[in-house]
Amino acid sequence: MLSGGAEDSINRLMASPGGALLTSLQQAVQRHFKVYAALFLVGFVTSFPLTATVVEWLISGDRLPSGVDIIVVSPVEFLFLQLRMAASFGLFLVGVVFVMHVAIRGRHHEAVQARIAELNLVLPRPGPTTVLTALSVVILALAGVAYAWEGLTPLLLAYLTEDAQGVGLSTEWRLSGYVGFILSLVLASVIGFQTPVITTLALRLHIVERGVLRGLRRHVWFAAFVLGALLSPPDPLSLFLVALPVIVLFEAALAVDGWIRDETPKAAP
Repeated sequence: MLSGGAEDSINRLMASPGGALLTSLQQAVQRHFKVYAALFLVGFVTSFPLTATVVEWLISGDRLPSGVDIIVVSPVEFLFLQLRMAASFGLFLVGVVFVMHVAIRGRHHEAVQARIAELNLVLPRPGPTTVLTALSVVILALAGVAYAWEGLTPLLLAYLTEDAQGVGLSTEWRLSGYVGFILSLVLASVIGFQTPVITTLALRLHIVERGVLRGLRRHVWFAAFVLGALLSPPDPLSLFLVALPVIVLFEAALAVDGWIRDETPKAAP
């Protein structure tokens, strides 16, 4: 059960412009489902031919831990792996467009506009805001890829390999397991690194107030670990290392918003 403070924060959220926007977004996604499906298909079809090259690059000898061999145990394993990789890229494109959709729709939503007028605020022009949002999503996605590839992957592969080899086990990994392990880390990091964009959009457009998010802090932290559990490989270290950036970036976004809030220009009375 939710605590009294958390329940109050959720009720405030649903009564705020953010609650109205969430309902509106659900309806908008249903109306534009075919567009999102088409975008997913485009990403899937364009990336599928490149998956074989990516797999070949991942299994090259200089990228595998010492003493590890990659094996394929079924005729369709490689094909299913390619399908999974292409689907992941399609979902990434859908995610980018969805965040931009939230930014655009949030700015023009009636409840948000009423709240901005009530607070007597002047927001930046929509064109630069949309471009900045898209660039932020892409840059943070690349940062997530770098974090997963340069930080998480070498650390976790070395740890898991040495752990198995330390008790005399041979290390032969299934192709789908090895690439899927890396893909899960990358996907979880890319999604987690979008936390500042989502938090900043919600705060700067006054979709939700900082006090509401602070009231839900523990639930955001818990959601970060749920994300880690769902998307990262099933070991405690991976879960923690995937959830940690989400928490840090969420708190950083709250802190930066508090720091620059006084710099936001007021509209002339």
